[in-house]
Amino acid sequence: MKFGFQPSSESAVSVSVEERDSSQDRISAWKIVRELLATALVSLLAFFGIHSSIENFRIDGPSMHPALIDGQHLLANKIIYFRFAFHPPRRGDIAIIVHPKDPSRHIVKRVIGLPGDIIEIDDGQVIRNGKRLSEPYVTHRDSRNFAPLQVPPAAYYVLGDNRRMSTDSRVWGFVPADNIIGRAWLSYWPSDRFEFIQPLW
Repeated sequence: MKFGFQPSSESAVSVSVEERDSSQDRISAWKIVRELLATALVSLLAFFGIHSSIENFRIDGPSMHPALIDGQHLLANKIIYFRFAFHPPRRGDIAIIVHPKDPSRHIVKRVIGLPGDIIEIDDGQVIRNGKRLSEPYVTHRDSRNFAPLQVPPAAYYVLGDNRRMSTDSRVWGFVPADNIIGRAWLSYWPSDRFEFIQPLW
């Protein structure tokens, strides 16, 4: 007669099930970790992707009044002009610009002249390529005169809408194309000025 514990078939099955459950738990935990890592990576890429293409700016000063007011916050499309990925700046665009005389500052102005355009100002009235512009966005004109100038290649002529209170191409000249880093898209603050300023593209 043999003595000692002999595992029953039921206990062997139980151990097998426990081992299988433990293995499945490890696989499930690894899947969760992988999904979390993938989600974090996608979120990180999305954050940097959005940040590189859309950025917020604050209007400083009255130079773009009444279209934009001092302290107004807006989002700008930064990718639209990047190496002219979609199209170069267009006449009438409200653009975000690296100040040509102070690279630490970003300013907002309206594009008036493209490369090759001849710009003249007569008694405050802009004349482009011999034609006087209709500028309904300008409510504060001045009466200064500026002799005709041709916009050089890879440069732009920009003005503030508030001509009496704007320092722009009339003062510091043309803006290099590389200094135009985005186009105003959406105003989000103050809340009563929430609006799309220009199409995204």
